[in-house]
Amino acid sequence: MPEEVDTLITQLLHCAPLKAAAFIVTLYGDVVEPRGGVLWMGNVIETCAMAGISENLVRTAVSRLVAAGQLAGERVGRRSFYRLTPVARTEFAYAARVLYTSQADQQWRLVYLDGENADALMRSLKRLGYAALNPRLALGPDGVPLPPGALVWTADVMQGHTQMRSFAAAHWDLPVYADAFQAFIKSFQPVEGLLAQLAPEAALTIRLLMVHQYRYVALRAPHLPREALPENWEGHVARSLFARLYLALSNKADAYVASQFVDTDGVLIKQGQSLQQRLVCLSQLI
Repeated sequence: MPEEVDTLITQLLHCAPLKAAAFIVTLYGDVVEPRGGVLWMGNVIETCAMAGISENLVRTAVSRLVAAGQLAGERVGRRSFYRLTPVARTEFAYAARVLYTSQADQQWRLVYLDGENADALMRSLKRLGYAALNPRLALGPDGVPLPPGALVWTADVMQGHTQMRSFAAAHWDLPVYADAFQAFIKSFQPVEGLLAQLAPEAALTIRLLMVHQYRYVALRAPHLPREALPENWEGHVARSLFARLYLALSNKADAYVASQFVDTDGVLIKQGQSLQQRLVCLSQLI
């Protein structure tokens, strides 16, 4: 691996230290889910090693993900394979919509929460980018998984569109997300100058690190319409950078996956229909 590339990966890991379970979730969401959701444990260990995560930490994290109901294991001969559970696949489908598709046509939702779990459900909605108008009433864009049984309205803006920015500034802590997007941009802009030097293994590692960091911000930031966001919103710059780099890295990264990764039926595909659609959607965001 060229020294510049090795230095960049080291810097990326230093700026955003990884937790094994969270990185494995990123691996499954980015690479495994669109290819059937099953992966050999050896590939999980090897991929995490490229990001500086030890085998012991990986095995502990996988056990915790199984206990949490996100992964289910099976053995074929001497090999262990892990697949996403149906619940996890639903969660991953939402994350994929946020990361890889346009959010331009979202509508507003009002959600009323009641009962013993109302406080916990409100915290969950806030982590997904909703704002609490009061302890039981939340407002946010559609597309977010809503609690079963919650009372939900569609909320249209009838007038006062020019006040959207002041409303958003009062109900969402936008500077926090702006700082997070700025940190992402600062970390990953240098990748564009090193693309020609990347081997397939490095391309996959950097793409996973990029998805991991961007996912952390994008799934928590409110997906507000443009008129509600500040001018020169850092999220737009970060989104465009993410799309450009993902497209630039994917040919080499996916070639590495197709040459090394296996499930219970054999080698994983390089690109299927869902992966091609992902790239088409990202190309529209540049």
